[in-house]
Amino acid sequence: MTFSVHGLAVSRGIAIGRAVLVASSRADVAHYFVEDADVRSEIHRVRDARNTVVEEISRLQRDLPADAPHELAALLDVHLMLLQDEQLISGVKGWISERHYNAEWALTTQYEMIARQFDEMEDEYLRERKADLEQVVERVLRAMKGVASPVQHRNQGVRKQQKELLHDDKLDVPLVLVAHDLSPADMLQFKQSLFAGFATDVGGRTSHTAIVARSMDIPAVVGARSASQLIKQDDWVIIDGDAGVLIVDPSPIILAEYGFKQRQGALERERLNRLRHTPAVTLDGQKVELLANIEMPEDTSGAIQAGAVGVGLFRSEFLFMGRIGNLPDEEEQYLAYRQAIEGMQGLPVTIRTVDIGADKPLERHTKAQEAQLNPALGLRAIRWSLADPPMFLTQLRAILRAAAHGQVNLLVPMLAHASEIRQTMSLIDHARATLDNKGQVYGPVKLGAMIEIPAAALTLKLFLKYFDFLSIGTNDLIQYTLAIDRADEAVAHLYDPCHPAVLRLVADTIAECNAQGKGISVCGEMAGDVNMTRLLLGLGLRCFSMHPSQILSVKQQILRADAGKLQPWAQEVLASEDPASLL
Repeated sequence: MTFSVHGLAVSRGIAIGRAVLVASSRADVAHYFVEDADVRSEIHRVRDARNTVVEEISRLQRDLPADAPHELAALLDVHLMLLQDEQLISGVKGWISERHYNAEWALTTQYEMIARQFDEMEDEYLRERKADLEQVVERVLRAMKGVASPVQHRNQGVRKQQKELLHDDKLDVPLVLVAHDLSPADMLQFKQSLFAGFATDVGGRTSHTAIVARSMDIPAVVGARSASQLIKQDDWVIIDGDAGVLIVDPSPIILAEYGFKQRQGALERERLNRLRHTPAVTLDGQKVELLANIEMPEDTSGAIQAGAVGVGLFRSEFLFMGRIGNLPDEEEQYLAYRQAIEGMQGLPVTIRTVDIGADKPLERHTKAQEAQLNPALGLRAIRWSLADPPMFLTQLRAILRAAAHGQVNLLVPMLAHASEIRQTMSLIDHARATLDNKGQVYGPVKLGAMIEIPAAALTLKLFLKYFDFLSIGTNDLIQYTLAIDRADEAVAHLYDPCHPAVLRLVADTIAECNAQGKGISVCGEMAGDVNMTRLLLGLGLRCFSMHPSQILSVKQQILRADAGKLQPWAQEVLASEDPASLL
């Protein structure tokens, strides 16, 4: 029966496909199709891993001391029984044989289906066995990681294989991802994946999950509450990223309607692509810079393809995520930054120093972050960097060295205090001195600060005394001005880019920078929102930085605008009690 689930529209477009449910704890499991010749070996991989776990548990049973609690022995018996459960075994074989899922994907898919059956059981004791099943599956997954297999690690071959298999008629099944939540690190796992779209139970319009979805340019809905409970594995689902709606088990008529919308969206993208090489100039001759926000060095190809005239925000923290062991050292970071600089073919690249914390945790610090009462107000961004000078100095040296290969701007996030600014400047000088002492080549950088805390927006003269340019991070500026957690769907309706206080802080920052002849850009989500383009132009903004997928839509608005005529209107919007009604 057809039903719909409502959430927040965060990445435009329509995706239609079968649902793949993924628990957040297993979001890093590989998802790819295997060829006919590999089906038997994939089944053997699961079998071998299961046998390894059976052996481990059997050994634990043999080694149990005589005085061990009876409950422990019984628990081990339950785990052995679950490992030998025919429904689990036959189900995994079916996903591999019939759908050509790889072994890990097949195992987690079957787990989700059985777990749902446990949830529906009336007996409390039986319901609680779901946790035992989860533990068993996790152990098998870990065992598979220890089983050598060329299929598991040949990433480049897998991507090629995916493309080939997706054009095979019997496997031509589009897929959409449904999860309770996905971290930014999880999202990176799916950046080159099979999925045509995704939906999560939690999240807000400017949560980093949503931001990465837009950078991937795939339809997405977040904050859909109980989507992962209502949608079953393999259900047909339509993700309407324009309306923020999921339609489950759609009728043929609804499918046909959304198929038409998909084709219309593709035609619109083709029309926008014709603007790629057109300079961004308003009707009255005002030149506007359209820059790209990127997460990884390889994203520069998308920025160039979209017609960006530089990178306005390289989120360097994505180099640090998803790492259980050591953080990237100086050489690894230097090579990554150099790759991004060279990828932009002489255009400027703005690298933001690591912005870790809140909804972008490091794996090795997860427990410490969970202990914080409010991570968004805790040790994050520049506060984190200043609390760990060796880590920060390593990054600064890498950025300075990479600057020898092109135009580089260094951007510092979340500054608020004069003492933080002075400490940051001192460490930059220290990094230069260290490179001088080693005789290593480095290049000049322009220094910039993010304006994302109201305290910073209200002390602009202090910031402009030290920095060459400023960049307004509207996502956090809105969050901190309105005291709203931007990742919390419960208060998402209060997250308002058009709140008079927010617009006043943005307007004053632009005006002060223009008055002092200092560079000013907006690099938050407001920059890529076509509903805000005319207002920002009217406020005097001439540098926008956004995800490459949004550049052409914003350029279209700029080409149709007369910036001079927008100035008096923008002042009316600022003075209004309800600015959104005038946009």
